[in-house]
Amino acid sequence: MSNKLGKPVSQRQLRVGEMIKQALGMIFVKNEAKVPIETNGITVTEVKMSQDLKIAKAYVMPLGGKNEEEVILKLKEYSFLIRKVLSQKVFMKFLPKLL
Repeated sequence: MSNKLGKPVSQRQLRVGEMIKQALGMIFVKNEAKVPIETNGITVTEVKMSQDLKIAKAYVMPLGGKNEEEVILKLKEYSFLIRKVLSQKVFMKFLPKLL
């Protein structure tokens, strides 16, 4: 497995990505971020980490694919709330920026 530049993805990137994926899934199921949309039907399919672990690109899908673009726009708009709740669940030196 490698990223766009052809560099192999490290075990650390995979491990941190999986940890953030699990945490985001629980945040959405419990609607802990208080985002003004229904989040318990959102599935986190994958989280890709940058080499320096400062950027996390989360791939999400609403249940049944309904209102996909609207849901993604709302999640991007309120990513600061999601990141705040994520900081209480994942303990890292630098919490990654969510994309």
